[in-house]
Amino acid sequence: MPGPGPALRERQLAHLARPGSGPALVVVDVQRDFAEPERLTAYGLTDDCRSALDLAVTRTQHLVDAAREHEVPVVWVELGSDPARPWRAGNWLRGGDYDAPMGPDEPCVLGSPGAEWFRLRPADGETRVVKRGYSGFLGTDLDTRLRAAGRGWLTVVGLTSECCVYATAQDAVQLDWPVVVPRDATAAYDLDVNAAALAQLALNVAVLSDADEVVGLWKRGAR
Repeated sequence: MPGPGPALRERQLAHLARPGSGPALVVVDVQRDFAEPERLTAYGLTDDCRSALDLAVTRTQHLVDAAREHEVPVVWVELGSDPARPWRAGNWLRGGDYDAPMGPDEPCVLGSPGAEWFRLRPADGETRVVKRGYSGFLGTDLDTRLRAAGRGWLTVVGLTSECCVYATAQDAVQLDWPVVVPRDATAAYDLDVNAAALAQLALNVAVLSDADEVVGLWKRGAR
């Protein structure tokens, strides 16, 4: 998998671990329609893929708990599909009909059980951002809110690695945010797709890490 050499990676992580570096944890789309096994049968997941998804949710929860312990802001990015405002390009891409109304299988419809968080949820006062498409930054005030909070770099976790995690991380780096993506806190519905997504993230978007290393960076920056 491509990535920086040891010397470059050391410099990258040293920048993130400096005192006052201002980390934030961005949790993307760990919602029932994307994570609850009973709702994913159409994907034909293998046992190994189910295990990887379960691990990603578990490690994301670990990072949420650690972020709260170390006073790192947790930002919750969630899909909210609005039947009154269908994503027409998405309709076209998936079904070929740009003008079709939102179908019954649309994920994470606002107010539906499928839009609820899965196995983890925001605490009172934590920032929540509802998005319409893939990226947590597109059409939202996420960038403004992070800057107003004095943040300096982001850890992006959640589901899925090749889609909304990738889109959010890519927009973040283009908006001048250093981004870390822990391999063990994201997943896809196919192991090969996940591996390809991580390779592409490492090539152009983020420093790849794992949950424990990220917590170590937070601890070093808090000293």
